[in-house]
Amino acid sequence: MYGADEFMKYRSPLVSRYASKEMAYNFSDRKKFTTWRKLWIYLAKAEKALGLPITDAQILEMESHELDIDFAMAAEEERKLRHDVMAHVHTFAHCCPTAAPIIHLGATSCYVGDNTDLIMLRDGFDLLLPKLARVIDRLANFAEKYADLPTLGFTHYQPAQLTTVGKRACLWLQDLAMDMRNLQRARDDLRFRGVKGTTGTQASFLQLFQGDHDKVYIINKLASYLVTGQTYSRKVDVDCVASLASLGATVHKVSCRNIRLLANLKEIEEPFEKEQIGSSAMPYKRNPMRAERCCSLARHLVALMADPLQTASVQWLERTLDDSANRRISLPESFLTADIILSTLQNITEGLVVYPKVIERHIRHELPFMATENIIMAMVKAGGNRQDCHEKIRVLSQEAAAVVKQEGGDNDLLARVQRDPYFAPILGQLDAVLDPKTFIGRAPQQVARFLSEEVRPLLEPYKAKMDVKIELEL
Repeated sequence: MYGADEFMKYRSPLVSRYASKEMAYNFSDRKKFTTWRKLWIYLAKAEKALGLPITDAQILEMESHELDIDFAMAAEEERKLRHDVMAHVHTFAHCCPTAAPIIHLGATSCYVGDNTDLIMLRDGFDLLLPKLARVIDRLANFAEKYADLPTLGFTHYQPAQLTTVGKRACLWLQDLAMDMRNLQRARDDLRFRGVKGTTGTQASFLQLFQGDHDKVYIINKLASYLVTGQTYSRKVDVDCVASLASLGATVHKVSCRNIRLLANLKEIEEPFEKEQIGSSAMPYKRNPMRAERCCSLARHLVALMADPLQTASVQWLERTLDDSANRRISLPESFLTADIILSTLQNITEGLVVYPKVIERHIRHELPFMATENIIMAMVKAGGNRQDCHEKIRVLSQEAAAVVKQEGGDNDLLARVQRDPYFAPILGQLDAVLDPKTFIGRAPQQVARFLSEEVRPLLEPYKAKMDVKIELEL
């Protein structure tokens, strides 16, 4: 429940309206600051194991207060100190008086700040990857179901040769599979910043351990970047957000924009609830609202790419603080936006509606023009002259095109061919010549091979999480 004062200030729609509870929690203050405390506990344990005078009682005291954060006290401390990390050091120390002298020992703010950010990035990817896998799975099922259903292909959004509904879906799947690999690689490339001190030299820890380089090496060993400044390289943020922005481009350009175009043609529609209203003024409308939401948010996700690029480009020497405010916004928003895009797209792909009769009608309007070469070949096989036949077809095609474009009528080229005595030798072959399935090439075979060799293996690690359905809150 919201208090009355909650409606007197701006709330990010990414959290209040769109993103999942899990992703919203991943970038929450509670997740952030409890992770800080975990990191302080890990540091104390490592320092104790390596010989510093830290007691079991101090560590137990820290562990017993890991989760009970006094956020009001921390806020008051930050108002006084103007330093978020020291505010939480003081707040933690207040409830851990015995451990207070060794909390944050030898560390700099980026020990908790950067390492926590890296944990959040990793956990964010771990939330997104199963969602993307489910989208790919649903779309793969769709592609398999309609692998051999002929449909009018388009180049330049002008009618072109036929493809199939399933083959077109595989074009979307191919880009989503690339995004899947990009997200997984970006996630797997993440390391910890480790414990490096104020400029990344570990000088403070070398002093704590009285010049023992081996102990300093050990305390920093766990999957961390070998060299950093005070912060980990902000190129890491570029790499993470780039994979998300690329996903946004895929969702916008390939999936949802195509679905909106096909909805206009009434060939394919996103799911539409029984009581859903498409327009307040036009009751008959069934607007592609989900796809439009994906496109709208995808533009924001793509635009966020500029933030980490610019931040990485302006870092000064060992560090500069002009990255902080930007990263507090751009990193969480990238993951929150990707999260709702994938949830919405899963909902769309679980309920895509295909109208084969509409698709068939569109094919009938265009196929006679596309079949002219086949008609010429059939006439040549029946003993006709290729050039004579070409001229006949050219004239009849122009006449049929005039009916379509100038009179608004249907394409009657086939009827004109059937009436012309010249084509009498092949009239019995016209149905076979105009069978749409003879115009789709190897599209069904391409779908089957692509799904079995590239798509299904990509989903194997996520099989246990495939059954989750999305109940989209609109």
